[in-house]
Amino acid sequence: MTLDFEKCGGLLPAIVQETGTGVVLMLGFMNPEAFEATRRTGQVTFFSRSRQELWTKGATSGNRLRVVKLATDCDRDTILAEVELEGTAVCHEGYRSCFFRTIEVAQ
Repeated sequence: MTLDFEKCGGLLPAIVQETGTGVVLMLGFMNPEAFEATRRTGQVTFFSRSRQELWTKGATSGNRLRVVKLATDCDRDTILAEVELEGTAVCHEGYRSCFFRTIEVAQ
């Protein structure tokens, strides 16, 4: 399958979702090399936009993301990684999910 890395300047958003619970754990970005590393190793690897290098989630914290399934959307410009969290937290602030802050919406 061909992914459309060109649409977003060489990077694709990668949504990380916990298998079983469906909880969205985080969002990162993958370039072709990060995507292939993820497929090859079974551990989620991203491209760091700030450091301009590949990084495997959990390499320093130990909170790794083991891939259960990879999917793409209909436009082939977003990746969904269903994972098992090997550890306790994904967020660098210590939360299980990076999406712990709620935003009020007008009713």
